[in-house]
Amino acid sequence: MQSTDLTLTLPEWMQLPVPEYADPDAVRREEVISWDIYPDAGVVGFLSIVLGDIDTARQSAEDIDPVESVSLTPIDEDSYYAYVEMSLREADATLMATFADRRLVVVPPVVYTDRETVHVTVLGADEALSGLLDRVPDDVGVTVERVSDHRRRPGTLASRLTDRQYEATKVARAVGYFEVPREGTLATVADRLGCSESAASKLLRNAQAELVDGALGDRPEST
Repeated sequence: MQSTDLTLTLPEWMQLPVPEYADPDAVRREEVISWDIYPDAGVVGFLSIVLGDIDTARQSAEDIDPVESVSLTPIDEDSYYAYVEMSLREADATLMATFADRRLVVVPPVVYTDRETVHVTVLGADEALSGLLDRVPDDVGVTVERVSDHRRRPGTLASRLTDRQYEATKVARAVGYFEVPREGTLATVADRLGCSESAASKLLRNAQAELVDGALGDRPEST
């Protein structure tokens, strides 16, 4: 069974409307970790971890038309849990229909790095994944970031790493390679991994790049 990482770019009509006074940087990242649809009530509920200003979010939520109820719980100074129930918009139903195949599973979290950019991991049978792009609405931009066997750790930044990158990162931390000042050497990491220093260095560089992109949002393509 394989999985794919997709980056979706939503057209304006699909984006959640926010008040004009709202600071666009008040929500820097949102990870949707659970969601339920209640068709009879025409409501969708979702639980997210949000990186941003909770006071601004609390004020803005009251003025967003589709939102019916919201509960915000602080995690620390820069993040909070948000449970939101909102009217099921045509835009939401259209986007969700893309993944409405019993042979597919959307793997949490679904990550929003801004209002228009959504990162989704989908797990499923090969034939179902191959037809997935055909169901993406025409006005939604889609970039396939990865397609491979699914051996990831859902719900964490580490889910972005390959098994070998994950192993290298664990070994490097165990030997003190990331300590300041550095306690472990690249040679020690390479020896534990059974590879050359250049191979160990490449594994760690690629892993660090993936983790940084996961935390800050994937880098836009250079033009």
